[in-house]
Amino acid sequence: MSTTAELLKGAAELFPDEVVTQAHVRHFQLPAGAGNFALITLDNGLDHTKPTTFGPQSLANLNAALDQVEKEAAEGQITGVGLTGKPFIFAVGADLKGVELLKRHEDALAIGKGGHEVFKRLSSLAVPTFAYYNGAAMGGGVEAGLHCTYRTVSKALPAFSLPEVFLGLVPGWGGCTILPNLIGADKAVSVIIENSLNQNKQLKGAQVFDLGIADAIFEGADFLEQSLSWTASVLNGSVTVERAEIDRGEAWDQAVARGRFIADSKVHGAAPAAYRALDIIEAAKDADLQKGFDAEDVALADLIMGGELRSGIYAFNLVQKRGKRPAGAPDKSLARPVTKVGVVGAGLMASQLALLFLRRLEVPVVLTDIDQERVDKGVGYVHGEIDKLLGKGRVNQDKANRLKAMVTGVLDKAEGFSDADFIIEAVFEEIGVKQQVFAEVEAVAPEHAILATNTSSLSVTEMASKLKHPERVVGFHFFNPVAVLPLLEIVRGEQTDDASLATAFGVAKKLKKTAVLVKDAPAFVVNRILTRFMGEIQNVIDEGTPVATAEKAVEPLGLPMSPLVLLELVGPAIGLHVSETLNRAFPDRFRVSPNLKAVVEAGKRGFYVYDSGKPELDPEVAALLKQGDTVLTEEQVRARVLEAVAQEIGLMLDEGVVAEAQDIDLCLITGAGWPFHLGGITPYLDREGVSERVNGKTFLQPGTASVPA
Repeated sequence: MSTTAELLKGAAELFPDEVVTQAHVRHFQLPAGAGNFALITLDNGLDHTKPTTFGPQSLANLNAALDQVEKEAAEGQITGVGLTGKPFIFAVGADLKGVELLKRHEDALAIGKGGHEVFKRLSSLAVPTFAYYNGAAMGGGVEAGLHCTYRTVSKALPAFSLPEVFLGLVPGWGGCTILPNLIGADKAVSVIIENSLNQNKQLKGAQVFDLGIADAIFEGADFLEQSLSWTASVLNGSVTVERAEIDRGEAWDQAVARGRFIADSKVHGAAPAAYRALDIIEAAKDADLQKGFDAEDVALADLIMGGELRSGIYAFNLVQKRGKRPAGAPDKSLARPVTKVGVVGAGLMASQLALLFLRRLEVPVVLTDIDQERVDKGVGYVHGEIDKLLGKGRVNQDKANRLKAMVTGVLDKAEGFSDADFIIEAVFEEIGVKQQVFAEVEAVAPEHAILATNTSSLSVTEMASKLKHPERVVGFHFFNPVAVLPLLEIVRGEQTDDASLATAFGVAKKLKKTAVLVKDAPAFVVNRILTRFMGEIQNVIDEGTPVATAEKAVEPLGLPMSPLVLLELVGPAIGLHVSETLNRAFPDRFRVSPNLKAVVEAGKRGFYVYDSGKPELDPEVAALLKQGDTVLTEEQVRARVLEAVAQEIGLMLDEGVVAEAQDIDLCLITGAGWPFHLGGITPYLDREGVSERVNGKTFLQPGTASVPA
């Protein structure tokens, strides 16, 4: 059997570009006569923007530090050992860059075993061990602390999570086994399953303490000092740590059942990670830690060698890296400053935009509309939302007053926009209306002002075609709800110049949005793909397939909601409008559903009623539906839908709507909430063989979002 050191040495050879974390040991006398103490600090030598991770060499360094303190503990030289991180960061888990490179199951197994073998030593020293969660802690960072005897947490800690299930893994270095035995199965299911599948929700320091993960909580300013003082009290016996008893009866089984219900509702059995984690949590009921660790090793290795994790890492890298450096964006030095923003329209979308610009740019924002009542309502909405932020303690009274004073509304565009640098319209989705608005704005706006449109499907080029300066018009398409979905499709019209485009990207960055450069093509990216996707569902319903069968057919994709529930959220009238726009552009692929038209004309808000709490087909809608007699199975529906989407994406890439398939995936993840475990959509289409069947080739190179050959 190979030693831990040999295991890690072999693994390190597979991770050539690891950012190595050092484990520095220092000693000092604790107060109150609590003796000589060894503190291990994890630090990769970089600032907080490059968080500390654990690759094989980093684990080997921690292992070597534990060799030293183990010897000191055995010889009675120290009374305890602490583990903490560099400023603002404890540790954020395994180094995923290396995981992508693994090609063999046994290499993946070595990663799991290596982590366990090192971390287990924290619980088997001859003296108590303490984890001091001083800053961001995720994944393997959290798990290193779980192996310690005691834990403290900083009140200032901004992010704490076990995000593995979100990425397509399980917490595989002790998380699935130790956490339920520490805080109970129900709370563990919340942290490992529910938070992960809820867009990787993070915990703050106070929540970590309230859950019982940490035994004490201290202010951020002198966190380590307070933690060491508390450690001394524990070691000299003046403080006794008491933890709640764990219910190992029915409550444990109910917690696992709740976890399965959450997983089913989020991924519908389509992604294995959550279910593998729940199997380990279920088995952890008997508190046999080693058996749990062995199960974690196997689950980790199986998942590392599966497509879901590779897609998850691919999606993570798209959002964290590509999303921050948009492909094709002009040089940012060309961007002009934006010191005042104008918003044309004061409806809900316009008001949401005004709030976003106000909060992120902190510059004056002025709304206009066709009558005073609408203007007042728009400004009132923004004021109300600022009051909510004040009530939640997100802004103080001074800032709330300042923000409210910066948002105004006027009827006269000349008065409102004569000194604005960036003016965005969010008016009715009709090309004539938009052209008229831009003509009115151009007449009163300064020559350098950017004119942006939030259109979801209309031609930006056509909108700008009657202006004196069409080069300053840019598409700036947000997704609803604006505060939640990060995507911003930035559309370059045929005349748009680099300075206007660079300014748009600069504004997007300040708005903290994920900007993707899109060609001026009908419905751009997300709406074009979703309309093709939903259109094919609608087609099979029109032809005769029952609504329930059509909806259930795409459940294996694990989408955030079913197609017809999404249609309800978007609004059937908007869905119809986009399908009509695309039908005019591509009549052979986008038909306008007579049934959808009938639903809109009847004034229905969707296909479902929720009288029982669950969606059921509205009898009034059922009476409107005129269906043929072609009934497809779920498999046939799914094949048709996926083939339609693969065809559309292939055509969009041929047309140069975006730079690469990666941008399509980035758009679907950040603009439509498509799951990380699909990698957006193209890795899934590649994996299922749909891409080759439809287009004769895969969208991505082998080894991208898949296991390398």
